[in-house]
Amino acid sequence: MSLITASTESPETFLQVLDHGITVVDTGFHRADFDAAYLVVSPEGRAAFIDTGHNAAVPRLLAALDHAGLGRDAVDWVIPTHVHLDHAGGAGLLMAHLPQARALIHPRGARHLINPLALVEGARAVYGPEEVLRTYGHILPIDAARVAESHDEMTVMLGSRALRLIDSPGHARHHHAIWDETSRGWFTGDTFGISYRDLDGAPLHAGGAPRVYIMPSSTPVQFEPDAMRSSIARMVAASPDWIYPTHYGRLGNVPALAAQILEQVDAFEQGALAWARAHPGADAAVREAAMVALMRQILLSAARRAGSPLSDDAAAERLDIDIRLNGQGLAIWLAKQAA
Repeated sequence: MSLITASTESPETFLQVLDHGITVVDTGFHRADFDAAYLVVSPEGRAAFIDTGHNAAVPRLLAALDHAGLGRDAVDWVIPTHVHLDHAGGAGLLMAHLPQARALIHPRGARHLINPLALVEGARAVYGPEEVLRTYGHILPIDAARVAESHDEMTVMLGSRALRLIDSPGHARHHHAIWDETSRGWFTGDTFGISYRDLDGAPLHAGGAPRVYIMPSSTPVQFEPDAMRSSIARMVAASPDWIYPTHYGRLGNVPALAAQILEQVDAFEQGALAWARAHPGADAAVREAAMVALMRQILLSAARRAGSPLSDDAAAERLDIDIRLNGQGLAIWLAKQAA
């Protein structure tokens, strides 16, 4: 495989340098400000990438190293939060450019990045083969000798900087979250929700912070409401100053975000179960259509409560992917309750 080069785009268009040695890399997946990878750097100049985006993001990740003045051999760890392709699709290609790095992967997901065939087939079942190839390209395997499996409460070091991993199911069973004591923040993947800046509301008073809109991610096929509640409670218990979700960017006021997510998780579960009681024997297609409609109602209502500046139609267009995938995942969860 021939190596690729760093992106020649202006770094200011896709990098956001935060404090605590953290850089947000906009992977460019789907649209701007949608999908992030994070570069974390210790005082000694040792680095980790948390999530990678898809293959097309790798030039931007390499450019983030260049912008930080780091060589390719400065990266010790590549840590996908889970193995969904918008988080880990570029991991194999990225690893080929990082000679010292190891991939740290949840034990339920590691085999799927060593041999990505089942992962790709699962994505094809959801999105279709042509869309998967167009969006993600050819997913490269990671040499098993370069893969480490995480375990709950595992700590890895970047020089003197500690990163602690916890099992964090709810969105997916192959999901871990990463606690960074330096920033007092969690890298949350999708377990602690999805948040887009263009749906944030105006401050309630002059000089206040914008009102942040955040929603749960119930995408196929392992949404589990109780596990999501437990994972979020566990992260909130650490009294974090920040969360760093993949979708998208650093967020503060974490307890308020948790309350907003959990209110919607309750609405997902209660609304789905109420629909099932009213429609016994409904087939899979009818159930999925109903859950997509329910999802649209819940997410748009939450956006209005958060003060979103977008009309319902504009918000529905912006959230179209999330409404459809969340609805599909909720329908799968609902079918399991009747099994």
